Amino acid sequence: MIQQLDRYRTPPDWHPGAPLLVRTLWFCAGAPLLSARWLPGSAWRVALLRVFGARIGSGCRLKPGLRVKFPWRLQVGQACWLAEDAWLDNLAPITIGDRVCLSQGAYLCTGNHDFRSPGFDLRLGSITIAADAWIAARAVLAPGTQIGSGAVVALGAVVNGTVPAGAIVRGNPAVVVGQR
Repeated sequence: MIQQLDRYRTPPDWHPGAPLLVRTLWFCAGAPLLSARWLPGSAWRVALLRVFGARIGSGCRLKPGLRVKFPWRLQVGQACWLAEDAWLDNLAPITIGDRVCLSQGAYLCTGNHDFRSPGFDLRLGSITIAADAWIAARAVLAPGTQIGSGAVVALGAVVNGTVPAGAIVRGNPAVVVGQR
């Protein structure tokens, strides 16, 4: 099959979720500030995301280098850690429960393309991470992934689907290797 990328069209039922002015302000000022490595501190990052529509609980720590595509599609529970270089590529909603640790370089991807379609059609799926889960460094969560309460996604694991509560998964594709 030949990819015909010139045939790609944004799905008619998809919208970025915020008015053009809000999106422009986010991409020109908000996103660069959020990811700035030269500005220490967490509280102002939480406040910045909230100004742009994110729902973030108290006691969260957000580190420099964090990237969020659309804050208005982000919900984070209480006392979470979002580490350096974590990338929340949330074309669809991302929901993170209480006390979740999202480690360095984790990538949460809510949009992908249908490689069987010549037009490379967009496929979306929200991501949900339940309370007390740990997503270790460089782990990747695919569109539609559900992580159960207390689960651990190990270093560099690639998850596409559901991880049961309390499970420890690793590898690509991620498989259950134990219980927490």
